[in-house]
Amino acid sequence: MRARPVSCCFSGHRPGKLPWGSNEADPRCLALKKRLYDAVLTAYDEGYRHFICGMAQGCDLYFCEAVLQLRREHPEVSLEAAIPCRTQPDGWRAEQRERYERILALCDYETMVQEEYTPDCMQRRNRYMVDHAALLIAVHDGVPGGTRRTIEYAMGRGLDIVDIPPISE
Repeated sequence: MRARPVSCCFSGHRPGKLPWGSNEADPRCLALKKRLYDAVLTAYDEGYRHFICGMAQGCDLYFCEAVLQLRREHPEVSLEAAIPCRTQPDGWRAEQRERYERILALCDYETMVQEEYTPDCMQRRNRYMVDHAALLIAVHDGVPGGTRRTIEYAMGRGLDIVDIPPISE
């Protein structure tokens, strides 16, 4: 079911804004992935069944993997890839493109926000996600950027927001 009242979207930092960068073996990254799964599980317990992700590197893909883990136990859970443009993963390292393709193949829905890249396609993707959800889970450390703009937009649209800092206190 893709209805807004049971839909949760996600926004979070890419590796360049995370203290551990791309090192997912770092204990801080492993702890964040656990907190993300716990947030997804809590959303499920609160009635959310459809999860929407923007498919960016870093926290977005961690979120997708958490939802896929949840779906193994609860097959009624659905995952939607909200893709800003067809060329999104083109400049990524080969292993990250393969991860993206593997996750995309497991998604229940794929929404291409627009075909070609434009400077505002990521923001359009973020607005699409917020406009189709009632809950936003965000990994954010307070710095300006796309995640903060998405949180501000979600606040203006009246979404419930779960803000997860990249590093737990």
